[in-house]
Amino acid sequence: MSNAKKTLRSQGWFGKQDRDGFMHRSWVKNQGYPDDLFDGRPVIGICNTWSELTPCNGHFRELAEFVKRGVYEAGGFPLEFPVMSLGETQLRPTAMLFRNLASMDVEESIRGNPIDGVVLLMGCDKTTPSLLMGAASCDLPTIGLSGGPMLNGKFRGKDVGSGTGVWMMSEMVRGGQMSMEEFVASESCMHRSKGSCMTMGTASTMASMVEALGMSLPENAAIPAVDSRRNRLAQLTGRRIVEMVKEDLTMSKILTREAFENAIRVNAAIGGSTNAVIHLLALAGRIGVPLTLDDWDRLGREMDCLVNLQPSGQFLMEDFYYAGGLPAVIREISGVLHANTVSANGNSIVANSAAAPCYNREVIRPRAEPFKPDAGIAVLKGNLAPDGAVIKPSAATPALMSHTGRAVVFEDIDDYHARIDDPELDVDEHCVLVLKNCGPRGYPGMAEVGNMQLPPKVLQKGITDMVRISDARMSGTAYGTVVLHTSPEAAIGGPLALVQNGDLIELDVPGRRLHLHVSDAELARRREQWVAPEQPSRGWYHLYVKHVQQAHLGADLDFLVGSSGAAVPRESH
Repeated sequence: MSNAKKTLRSQGWFGKQDRDGFMHRSWVKNQGYPDDLFDGRPVIGICNTWSELTPCNGHFRELAEFVKRGVYEAGGFPLEFPVMSLGETQLRPTAMLFRNLASMDVEESIRGNPIDGVVLLMGCDKTTPSLLMGAASCDLPTIGLSGGPMLNGKFRGKDVGSGTGVWMMSEMVRGGQMSMEEFVASESCMHRSKGSCMTMGTASTMASMVEALGMSLPENAAIPAVDSRRNRLAQLTGRRIVEMVKEDLTMSKILTREAFENAIRVNAAIGGSTNAVIHLLALAGRIGVPLTLDDWDRLGREMDCLVNLQPSGQFLMEDFYYAGGLPAVIREISGVLHANTVSANGNSIVANSAAAPCYNREVIRPRAEPFKPDAGIAVLKGNLAPDGAVIKPSAATPALMSHTGRAVVFEDIDDYHARIDDPELDVDEHCVLVLKNCGPRGYPGMAEVGNMQLPPKVLQKGITDMVRISDARMSGTAYGTVVLHTSPEAAIGGPLALVQNGDLIELDVPGRRLHLHVSDAELARRREQWVAPEQPSRGWYHLYVKHVQQAHLGADLDFLVGSSGAAVPRESH
């Protein structure tokens, strides 16, 4: 057997004994690196989304240092680099508008630099899919490390969940059940440590998807950000990526069709965010795995929700970790998972979780006694959503899952804000709130506005849920009978654009149907009168709306689908 050392990609820069090699090595040496770090050992890029404008990722400088420890221990050479950081709580008009842009930053940063393997530091909602998508288009050995959730929020003796508590308490203020002073007092109590949302919102869902796909070491999803075990995992991640480079364990070997099917089933079991649908569809498109909305419905239809976490339930991510975390869930549903997949540590997620304990059956229920039955993401189709729409049954009101109501229509988000609090608004709890022009092109960026606040006149009756339909998304921390991602969207003339006040809309989640009770002839007449909204004319907004795909395809840019690999580019001199 030959013991010849493999020539790594980074040697296309550092291994050259000429003028160009001199320049590549010499300029890096200005940071104090010694000669032997350029001797052919694996160069590990640490892709960091640290930013003070992304509070969920504000501790990543420290986390990166632990990754570096592990890389050095395993004989690698770590080099940290920044990419665009998408802070869900601060970035307007929506972080989703920039997911694809950030993925381009990641892709080109990896391809254009002397990197053999990559550690992705991600946490806030869109940082996870953007890093995975960009790295997938290069297909180097890659491992993910999430930043971890915050500690449980505490307000007046009770746990409060990030996001979920905001939606709940703001409705209480609007309905007269909570004072503004109390609401403001809860701000510092809800977010009391570093980390991402501690509900099973999009950040925690996507961290779980990273682990379920096999793109991280076990326990990645739930260790709190400020728990020392998160730093331990970072150090072990740094060690492992060096070995992955030696094994040539690339993303395409991990992200197989079976891995995506496992992740969809895990998402159902944890009551995960609807945003996972759009992000996994986009990621599958980058890595070349066929995946559709129908797969989400087929694979999740008979899956039960086992995890009793907000927004679907009671507990929070800190409780989830202490109860056993994602490995305990994977073990519980292992009978329906593919056991032949490969994860970042070389084993399948089923093998990794075979002995995983569960310490709290209130938080993680046994499969025989689920928290909520048949709770996977439901995909709806009909004349109002020919290409599909989604709803999260575990966060919805059972009595509204089959409902027909009169449409109360808002043409866009500005129209909604202008009229929703009007006492004269002709609406009651039986109506269906319809919001248009909030999809990929319409907002632009498909903002998280689908969980529309209810009219005060309804809230004052003690009603806390109504059927709501839009082409928007909603925060993974949100709840309610909310139909999302209606495709095609209103801004390109989808049927949603043609809905008028007073139309009857039928929601039939068991039958997977979303139907507008208007004749084809009348819809054709309305279509002739429809005028497309004006689109942005310059910059990223213009490029985005010109090339973004619809929600049922993952809302990636059409020219980014697929990959270009990571061949060493031509010299820069």
